[in-house]
Amino acid sequence: MLETSARLLRLLSLLQAQRDWTSTELAARLGVTTRTIRNDIGRLRELGYPVDARPGVAGGYRLGQGGALPPLLLDDEEAVAVAVGLRTAANGSIAGIEETSVRALAKLQQVLPARLRRQVSALQSYALPMPSRGPRVDPDVLTLIASACRDHERLRFDYRPHSGAAGRRSVEPYRLVNDRRRWYLVAWDLDRDDWRTFRVDRIEPRTPTGPRFTPRALPPDQKITAQVARGVGEATWRYRARVIVHAPAAHVRDRLPIPIEVESLGEDRCAFEPGSDHPEMLALYLGLLGADFTIVDAPELVDALRSLTERYQRAIDASRRTPAG
Repeated sequence: MLETSARLLRLLSLLQAQRDWTSTELAARLGVTTRTIRNDIGRLRELGYPVDARPGVAGGYRLGQGGALPPLLLDDEEAVAVAVGLRTAANGSIAGIEETSVRALAKLQQVLPARLRRQVSALQSYALPMPSRGPRVDPDVLTLIASACRDHERLRFDYRPHSGAAGRRSVEPYRLVNDRRRWYLVAWDLDRDDWRTFRVDRIEPRTPTGPRFTPRALPPDQKITAQVARGVGEATWRYRARVIVHAPAAHVRDRLPIPIEVESLGEDRCAFEPGSDHPEMLALYLGLLGADFTIVDAPELVDALRSLTERYQRAIDASRRTPAG
């Protein structure tokens, strides 16, 4: 059984991690009785933490608004991870937190043991972050969306899509995805009755958040991020074509720079629909597949391939005529 002070810290951590807890759940997690939980909740309130209670058999507790920031107990690896994260945030894609991150990092370094301070200092001195080229995101918007995901609360917001036609959206938020340049929200669009991905920098939330909802079944996180990567790559393409490749589907997937759905047509044939801003750019990418292919009903792409072939042939002929040395 944990000592009282350590148990209170653990109880605070649990209340922060999940919106609602029953006394029975908390007691099971901490290995104590429900009576001990009631006493510990009273101690937290005496320390200034607003813990709300729901009466009844199915009642429980939740951490209220306005609580003071609790102390943190970090092991060595967690302390280094927090320091590196603050360093990254100071150069990241979230607007307005650069100075705050530096201040927090300075406070953390002041209390780090010498061995950990040396590790963090080495990372700061020799690891150079690339400046973020993506749009900046309001941290308050990120926090609001993340809280709605955690608490299963509907979101209403104005959205400016790539086409520029702004509109109102009502969604069930599920995941925030970051590709180091942009933040994306994966949500169930209630008006379109389907899954959608939204760029967070184009979201203008309307508060308060909506009613709570029952979560839908989600695929594994790895599949969610792959789907977002695929959708992000395809969303800005101006030109698309269907291509049949005379090679196994696995071969094509391994050669593609972003995840794209590849349809297997047998052991040595597959089909997919790549895209690009220009047919000539797509023709260049197809040449890197390392396999023969056929274009289906895309005359612009065929013309681009012909143009590249003629250019390459002229380069070959010119190179043959150029004397060595």
